Amino acid sequence: MPNPSQRTSLVLAVLSVAAFVASLDVFIVNVAFDDIGADFTGSTLSQLSWVLNAYAIVYAALLVPAGRIADRYGRKGGFLLGLGVFTAASAACAAADGVWWLVAFRAVQAVGAALLTPASLGLVIASVPPERRAGAVRIWASTGAVAAALGPAVGGVLVEASWRWVFLVNLPIGAVALVGAALLVPRSRDEAASSLPDVRGAVLLALAIGALTLGLVEGPDWGWGSARTSAAWVVSVVALGGFLLSSRRHASPVVDPALLRVRAFVWANATSLLFAVPFAAALLTNILWMQQVWGYSAIRTGLAIAPGPLMVPVFAAVSHRLARRFPVGWLVAFGCVLLGAGGVLTAASVGPTPDYVGDLLPGWLIGGVGVGFALPSILSSATADLPPARAATGSAVVNMSRQIGTALGVSLVVAVLGTPVGFDAARTAFRYTWWALAAVAVLAALAAPGMTPRRPGGGSGAGTETVPTSAGLAGSQT
Repeated sequence: MPNPSQRTSLVLAVLSVAAFVASLDVFIVNVAFDDIGADFTGSTLSQLSWVLNAYAIVYAALLVPAGRIADRYGRKGGFLLGLGVFTAASAACAAADGVWWLVAFRAVQAVGAALLTPASLGLVIASVPPERRAGAVRIWASTGAVAAALGPAVGGVLVEASWRWVFLVNLPIGAVALVGAALLVPRSRDEAASSLPDVRGAVLLALAIGALTLGLVEGPDWGWGSARTSAAWVVSVVALGGFLLSSRRHASPVVDPALLRVRAFVWANATSLLFAVPFAAALLTNILWMQQVWGYSAIRTGLAIAPGPLMVPVFAAVSHRLARRFPVGWLVAFGCVLLGAGGVLTAASVGPTPDYVGDLLPGWLIGGVGVGFALPSILSSATADLPPARAATGSAVVNMSRQIGTALGVSLVVAVLGTPVGFDAARTAFRYTWWALAAVAVLAALAAPGMTPRRPGGGSGAGTETVPTSAGLAGSQT
């Protein structure tokens, strides 16, 4: 029998590994795009984009409600259910015999991730002694950064065997984590949680994002002024209006209207959404360029992508030190500008002959530095002006905004890139895509100064030992 300290470490390992797998799946699939498209003959980039977008949209809409359900009915049960659904859906993804079946199973995967991720954080905090709690949360949250760095490289290795291994790898890890959690993780729930979350609002939010994404993805083929594209815009607007109305009337809304009266929080969400567009889209654009234009293999592409994410923890530490002297909003703005500049440099450099070190790596490293300055600061400071009771939910809402931006970023790539034929057409299309992403990064830079808290330290209750709800997922994890 392990002693209490060893048991706590085992619990943290099980919960962190499970959260790591859910986060890894966000990054690992990008490298498999080319092989999935080749396997499903006749599939287009717009169809394949839903393999990413279905996951991001469903995850964004269900994150907060799933966390609150776990708080009310039990975090361990929510975690086991979420991990079981995620693992089973991974097996179904690996067995999919068509692109739309794969998209459907990815949506089910996202349901599992939305359950397991916030529940795992709640269990970490409830299971760890107060003196070790801050360190445990940092370890749990750091799994997201590790997943971002390893995802493309691991995906490249697996795709060399088959793209289906991108999903099959989740099965043994999920099975071990299920057994470990069932045996080791103690039960936990929020005794104060009483009302059910606004599931109707979550469905309306998913519908709004999905319709907007549909219009962006299919607009080039349908025609931007066609009846189908216009209908997608109308559905998006109506569903968004219904979501806002539901949020005002429900006792436990997805987004508490009171949060929207906090200036720094509103600007942090705007910045998070805008920043996520080029953040997610740059990864996909660079991968598509290397594989479809330069002819890189999946493993070579994965290794080529890895240096960018490795810049993030280094310059996140630099940004943290500079935050003592400069307003956090301006540091985030600087990071957004660097991310955009990296894309512009890449657009100006790449040519028909593969030259990774001379053409693509410099812009990719600059972008990675920008992400290091911006992303952790957005997530850590978003709740600084919120009262302690709302800081947990506030962090989950910011992560939700980031997932929405991820879906829009992938859609923007599809809309601008299209289906170019020949190198000259491809180079022009990719340049337009990199410039479009840079323009959105500039918009994020313009929004960022508004997220600076009004007072040093804010009102987030930093340093307290209050256990946040499972809905208060640490946004940096995913």
